[in-house]
This record gives sequence, C-alpha cells and structure tokens, in this order.
Amino acid sequence: MSKETGASPKDEDEIDLRELLGTLIDRKWWIIGITAVFFVASVAYALLATPIYQARSMVQVESKAPTIPGLPDLSSLGGGVTSTAATTEVALITSRTVIGGAVDTTRADVIVEPARFPLIGGFLARRFSPETPDQVASPWFGLSRYGWGGEHVEIVGLEVPSVLEGQPLTLRVGDDASRFSLLGPDDELLVEGTVGADAEGGGVRLQVAALRANPGTRFEVTKLRRLDVVAGYQQDVNASEQGRESGILQLAFEHPDPQFAEAFLQAVAAAYVRQNVERNSAEAGAQLEFVREQLPTVRLQVEAAQKAMNEYQTRANSVDITMQTQGLLQQEVAVETSIQQLRLQQAEMDRSFTREHPAYRALLKQIGELEARKAGFQKQVGQLPDTQQELLTLTRDLQVSNELYTGLLNQAQQLDVARAGTVGNVRIVDPAVVDTQRPVKPRKSLIVLIGTLLGGFLSVALVFLQKLLNPGIEDPAQIEELGLPVYAAIPLSQARDLLIMDRLRNRKGRVRRDPGFDKRQHLLAVNAPADLAIEAIRSLRTSLHFAMLEAKNNILAISGPRPAVGKTFVSANLAAVIAQAGQRVLVIDADMRKGTLHKVLGVPHAQGLSDVLGGKLDVAAAIRPADGVENMHYMVRGDIPPNPSELLMHPRFGQLLETLSAQYDLVIVDTPPILAVTDAAVIARHAGSSLLVTRFGVNQPKEILLTKKRFEQNGVQVKGVIFNAVEKRATGYYSYGYYEYKADKA
Repeated sequence: MSKETGASPKDEDEIDLRELLGTLIDRKWWIIGITAVFFVASVAYALLATPIYQARSMVQVESKAPTIPGLPDLSSLGGGVTSTAATTEVALITSRTVIGGAVDTTRADVIVEPARFPLIGGFLARRFSPETPDQVASPWFGLSRYGWGGEHVEIVGLEVPSVLEGQPLTLRVGDDASRFSLLGPDDELLVEGTVGADAEGGGVRLQVAALRANPGTRFEVTKLRRLDVVAGYQQDVNASEQGRESGILQLAFEHPDPQFAEAFLQAVAAAYVRQNVERNSAEAGAQLEFVREQLPTVRLQVEAAQKAMNEYQTRANSVDITMQTQGLLQQEVAVETSIQQLRLQQAEMDRSFTREHPAYRALLKQIGELEARKAGFQKQVGQLPDTQQELLTLTRDLQVSNELYTGLLNQAQQLDVARAGTVGNVRIVDPAVVDTQRPVKPRKSLIVLIGTLLGGFLSVALVFLQKLLNPGIEDPAQIEELGLPVYAAIPLSQARDLLIMDRLRNRKGRVRRDPGFDKRQHLLAVNAPADLAIEAIRSLRTSLHFAMLEAKNNILAISGPRPAVGKTFVSANLAAVIAQAGQRVLVIDADMRKGTLHKVLGVPHAQGLSDVLGGKLDVAAAIRPADGVENMHYMVRGDIPPNPSELLMHPRFGQLLETLSAQYDLVIVDTPPILAVTDAAVIARHAGSSLLVTRFGVNQPKEILLTKKRFEQNGVQVKGVIFNAVEKRATGYYSYGYYEYKADKA
C-alpha cells in the first residue's frame, strides 16, 4: 500500500473560508487604517457640514357647502373617479401662484451669503456667540474679507439686467460700515451706495435696508430668475395629508437659514389661505350670477302657477283634495322639485363640463331615474277623477315653483355673503415654526455610522480585490504542486539592513542611491547570524550538500523569474553561511546589467566580471575576499558592457568557470532574471545545479511554470525552488515553520 505524498490541487471554484478569514486578519492594520480614515472624514463632515433646518406648519381644509340647495357636492357625482380633495389641495399649495406669492413676500429670488473662509469658515461662524445682538466676530488671521459670524445684510430691492441674472455679484463693505459697493462677475464696479438709500448705476438698482459687518467684508449677491426660483421651491415644499380623509395637511420646508425657512413656510401658508378665500369668493360670485339669472324665470313660473290655481278655484268653487290625491301630490312634488333642481344644476354644469364628463353623466342618470318615478306617479294620477287630476296638477306646479323660488332666494343670500366674506374653507392650525436646536440634516450619528461601515466595507473589498488581482503564491505547497521541490522557505527578516534595501528598491528592482549605503556591509549572516532568515539558509546549506553530490560540477546558478525576488540576498548569504562552515566559496555577480552584489557587500561595482570577460582585467585582480567572512570571496559585476549576452556566450566565460571551480569548494553565480533576459539560461548550462528564487506573494504559478519551461527549452533542469521573504499568515503557515530559538540572557 503506497502513501500519496503529493498535495492534490484545490478546486478553483471552491471557497476557502479559512483562507479568506486569514487574509482579512493578515491585512487587519490596513483595514483598520482605511476604516479609521473614513471615520475621521465622516466625523469631520458631520461637524463641518452646513446644518439644514426644517420648518413645519399645519392647515385644515374643511368641506364645502353644496352649490345648489338640496344637492350633494359635485365630487359625489363622479363616482370616485376624480382626484380626492387632499390631492387637489396639495397641488394648489405647491402651485406657482402660491409659491410665487411666498417668493415675492420673502424676496427669495435674491440670495445673499457672506464669503466664508474655505472649509472651516462656516463652522467657526456657526460657533460664534455674540455678547450683544449686533456684535460681529473679529476677523481671524487678519482676513477681514471673510465673514466670521454675526454678519447680516437685508436687501429690500435689487434690479439687474437680464445678462446679470444668475451671475454672482460681490457686495463689499466700505471702511464706513454704512457704505458699500457692488462689484460685477469680473470685479468691475457696478454701483456704490449707503444703507437706507437707493443706489443706481450700470443698469443696476439696489437698496440695502440694513448692513452689519466688519469693514472690507464681502458678500455674494445673486439675483435669480423668478421662474427658476419658484420652480425650485415647488420641489422643496412638501405637503401631505395627516390621516386618510382627515382634511389636515402637514407642510414642511427645509433650508440652511432657520429664520428664512420659518418665514417662507409661513408665507406659503398665508398665500394658500389667501388664494383659497379668493377662489371661494370667485366661485360664489359666479354661482350668484347664475342664480340671479334664474330667479326671474322661476318667479314667472310661480306667478303663472298661482294664476292658474286662482282661476281653477273660481271656476270649480273650491274643490278639496282627497286623502289619496294628497299622498300622490306630496310624492310628485318632491320628485318634481328634485328634477327642477337637477335641471338647474345641469344648466350650471354646462358652463364648466362636457357631456362626457363622469359628473355630468352621473347627473343625467339621476334625472333619468327621477323622470321614471314621475312617469309612474302620472299613471296613478290618470286613474283619479278629472277634477282631482286637474287640482293635483295645479297644486303641484304651484308648490314646486314656490319651493324652487324660495330656495334660489336663500341661496342668493348665502352666495352674496360668501362672495363678500374673507373666510374660506381653509385655516392655519399651526403657524410655521423651526426647532433651531435640532437640525434635520446632517444626521451626525448616522453619517458617522455609515461612513465607518463604508470604510470597513471598502477596505475589505480592496483587500479581496488586491488578492484577486495579485494572486501571488503564499503557500510552498502550491510550488510543489507545479512539480518543483522547495529546498528552503526563508522567512522575511525584519533586520534594518534588509528594510533599508526594500525601501530603496523601486518597482523595476533597481536599488536607488542612498548616501552612506554603499560604504557598509549588509550581509545578514554577519550582522544578524541568529536571524530566522539565516537559520533557513543554513537549512538550505544542508539540503544543497546532498543535492549536489551527483552534480557534474560544484557550480551553483541562482536565478529568478523577475527582478526584486531576492536572488542577490540568497546568493550572498548562502555563500557566507557555507564559508562559515569551513568551505572555500566564491560568489559571482553575473548580472552585468543591474547586479547589486556590491551594494550588499558595501564595495564598488568596478573591476568585476565584465572587465574579466572583456579582457581588461586579470581574474586574480577581480576576486576579492569578503570582510568579516573567512573563506568567502566575491566577484562584482564590473562596468556595464554593451553586449552582456555575447560576453557570456563567449568560450572565455566557460573557461573562467572551469578555472574557478577547481580553486573553490563551491562557486555561486547570481544570474539575471530568466524572464527578462536570456543570460540566466546561458549561465545555467555551465552550472552543475540550478536553483530558482521566488518571492512570497509576488510570483504567480503561471510565472513559475513559464520560468521552468524557459530553462527546459535551453536544456537546463531546475533542481528546486527557494521560497524567499515568507511572511507569517493567520492561516497558520510560516512556510515550513521557523521559530526563534536562542539562548536567554544570563
């Protein structure tokens, strides 16, 4: 029974919750930092944002009296098809007539705002507490052009040419606080004047009733088109019914200035009541005119009926109506009266509705029903004696005419009173009021909460996005799944030398110049021999001892897929720990383009490999001993040649390696990255062993596979991988596990 040692690859569609949680824990400080930034920003916004205050008012809409006596209102004839009274009143409240009246009353088409210091000016002005009612805050930092609190301007009249409508003008207070000047959009002088007097000039007419500000303070004055202002406030005024069919309307209006919000909403309510009174008066006047037109006709009907009755009584000698006839008379009079009233209503509706209107059709239906009842009564009347029939008809006509005439007279009096009256069916229940202690916006606690949650959400999303866009290998098992053994996993060192190197390294892998950096040795094996990274390299030394037993020579080529993976760090420190074990080691910087071995050793890069291969320098002169490490020698890159690949492909390079191989126990060659240039493949063909350095979280699986394939295409077999700069992760691996193990201080 065989035991499977290889790790099975993960299903790409599988979601590893443990890995996701570990990713969040590993980036916890990044998440906390971004969330803290959003928290601070939301707190700053909540404190600096201009507060918005809400004015509230309540009005009551009462039911209207019927237009014609004895009839219901027209809305009941529509069968529920027309809009409700509340919807109609809400539309009236937000109409141009009502809102426009409020705009004219409050002069809302003129916007006046003091200039504030950017960002914090409004906050400081709101925090200013005057000791006297007319006190103005002193300028901060000597900036008198800004308002710092307590400023006030009341403009009672402003007329500008059409080209200046909507353009911000500047009102500048003079040295004498009672004088001012108005500047145009380009700071050109338009008009000068004093408080309380009309000022004209440049097509502008301005009257300032009150002015309170420091000399030199500037205000932004804008004259808006009335239609635009009215349209804007139509959207801002909110009206809604409190409860179904209650007739109570709640009005609300929001604005940064609480005094203006209260005054404007009160003006809206007053304009609404005023137009309601005017509307009711106009309706009453129209109905009164109609009623007065009908009175002469109905009066003639009464006189004709009275005359006919008198003639009949004279001729018939006062015949009495029987009980049966009396009952039919009462019913027929009621029906006929209703029909006559509906006919009057129809005549009035002809002036306002078409015959297809639902209310008009409902009225015709009622008339038809009453006519049918009337026809039934007439059949019963036809069975009575002739004298009773004639008496009933005359009596009915007289009573119907009298009732209709009396009703029209009463209605005329009521309509005359309503037309002349000043009371409508709308009244203000609660005047407009603003709670200045509790602005409705911004809701500070909610903003801070949402801002903090948004920061947390975005930071987590950025962590996952970064993980998705940069799926670098973070587990050595992923490398082994690619068919490459991991010889060592080197933890990320926190030593100062490496941190400096990391900070100075740019995206392309080149180390930027740092004053004093080239003058010191930065071998971690010498400066911090107990570092966990050096312990991992010692483990690599042991693994290489057995791995190179069957190699064709003692030359080790170390390469990588891309720059900045740590090839030079591994090469130099591996050479140091092997030399410390008593073996003679030579490390060669074969990256003649961007090699950095001289940076690590703190020596110049001149007189190195390129000079030897170019025939400018003897081999013995290019090899130098490393300071502080016995048995370790090095050869830097030399001056950058124009043709590095051609120098490496020259037979002189192979002869050089054969010569050095015989002089040392181990020759380590630091090569350029294989995916950048072909130099690494040329060098690796001369080496008995080749190792690949990959960096934690940087190199991707496809990148490593391509690197392996590139070497194999050149006839080079990569023995294994060195996993460099491994960071501790919350998922539990520190690569294969390296723990600090050193003696305690005595």
